[in-house]
Amino acid sequence: MKSVSVFAPASVANVNCGYDVLGFAVHRPGDEVHMSLNGSGVVSIDHIGGDDGRLPRDPAKNSVSAVVINYLKHIGSEQGLGIKLYKKMPFGSGLGSSAASAVGGLVAVNELMGNPLTRMELLPFAMEGERIACGNAHADNVAPSLLGGIILIRSYDPLDVISLPVPDQLCCGLVYPHVEIPTMAARQIIRTSIPMSSAIRQWGNVGGLVAGLFTNDAGLIGRSLVDHIVEPVRKMLIPHFDEMRTIALEYGALGFGISGSGPTVFALCTDENTAGKVTSALAEKLKEHGLGSTCYVSPINKQGARVIETG
Repeated sequence: MKSVSVFAPASVANVNCGYDVLGFAVHRPGDEVHMSLNGSGVVSIDHIGGDDGRLPRDPAKNSVSAVVINYLKHIGSEQGLGIKLYKKMPFGSGLGSSAASAVGGLVAVNELMGNPLTRMELLPFAMEGERIACGNAHADNVAPSLLGGIILIRSYDPLDVISLPVPDQLCCGLVYPHVEIPTMAARQIIRTSIPMSSAIRQWGNVGGLVAGLFTNDAGLIGRSLVDHIVEPVRKMLIPHFDEMRTIALEYGALGFGISGSGPTVFALCTDENTAGKVTSALAEKLKEHGLGSTCYVSPINKQGARVIETG
């Protein structure tokens, strides 16, 4: 094998109550990474599409190539590689754009090297890609994009990552209002201390959500999709957030919240039909306010990043 193409999916981080510790993957959108072996002895970025020139071309500063360089050092390889990155999701959307790029690069290089590392062993490398992109090595985007499904990060030190059950038919509606919120800026507005009463309510919701997933209890999942800590601050950055939540719940969503740092919002639903109705209603409401949007409807992606072509 001399070349490989990988699709790495978008992800919804936090899932309301699980700031930095919960996330799930969707089927679309996502990024594609095309990688080929060469005799140069270096890792190069040969092409980036869909970024309007915004991403660094220096391999040490771009998350897709930086993680590949670290990976090759780890396995003791001086293999030369050429990378083509095709960005197929919006920047600053809260959909894990940088995470998908890093994950795509890691899965591609691991495939070309004969898969010496497991997906779980690739995770710390992907987290460092997040540090390069936004200054924080969080895993709630990279872990679901890499591993698929719904992921709980029980601990960062030591790293302890758990795959949670995905109830049948569970589906996500995503609406990306056409405004941009840089991840670093969205993190900076979060309070560094919180009242004990808020923390207790949040812990209860995280436990309730996990229990609801294990027991396939839609009512418990819905009751637990409430954020008492981050959403009250971040929702001020998202146009018409409270109005959209009211609409989503009226149209049958189990719960509604901010995807990652926003401005994308998500609605978890019991089936694809409901998710489609919710996203259409939200897009129409934003249109009434003079704001464009992009919508996606997707079941939970249980596979994560996948190889789409080899050569």
